[in-house]
Amino acid sequence: MSTLFPAPDVRTISVRGEDATYPIHRIFCVGRNYAAHAEEMGYEVDREAPFFFTKAALHAVPTGTTQPYPPGTENYHFEMELAVALGAPIFRGDREAAEATVYAYGCALDMTRRDLQVNSRNVKRPWDFGKDVEGSAVFSPMTKAGDFGAVAGQCIWLKVNGETKQDSTLDLLIHDVPAVISYLSGYYHLGPGDVILTGTPEGVGPVVAGDRIKGGIDGLDPISLTIGPAE
Repeated sequence: MSTLFPAPDVRTISVRGEDATYPIHRIFCVGRNYAAHAEEMGYEVDREAPFFFTKAALHAVPTGTTQPYPPGTENYHFEMELAVALGAPIFRGDREAAEATVYAYGCALDMTRRDLQVNSRNVKRPWDFGKDVEGSAVFSPMTKAGDFGAVAGQCIWLKVNGETKQDSTLDLLIHDVPAVISYLSGYYHLGPGDVILTGTPEGVGPVVAGDRIKGGIDGLDPISLTIGPAE
């Protein structure tokens, strides 16, 4: 059956060593998953359970692109994160089952309209205007889990115009990857195509048109983004 207007293309992420790409179904993001970042945002560290927000898959863009400064904000922030791509279904899984579902890891940027996020938070409204932003989910090529190995003390870093802004390690995640997947699987039937951004370390901050962002995680392809003028 034909559609009334052209359907959007499925957004995909390239995978190192594969000709085929990874199609994105959903993007889940963990909030405040590094203690120092929670503190810089003015919150006490919560180790009881992770919490999540989402981004539309249509907002995903590849590394190396130029994205316009988004409308409606005067405080657009970078957040460097480890992305986890699932490769098998899981529902209400334990740690062991959760870890076995990981297909690949990659670098990601969770770009955020911070002023809109904070305004929504202050009046106890959803974060959608701050987080679910066009072009705000940036992905580098993924590396298969077996090639990357265990998530441990790998460095995670980000620079803006060559100046280091974020510099931490993955072992400082409050809720590690198996815990995040296991918890989320209690609320969703997770499976291939689901991508989880696991949280950002401290040092987040604003960018303006013309800024060049570069980030990386040891053992993974680096990521970059240029902020273009507002459209």
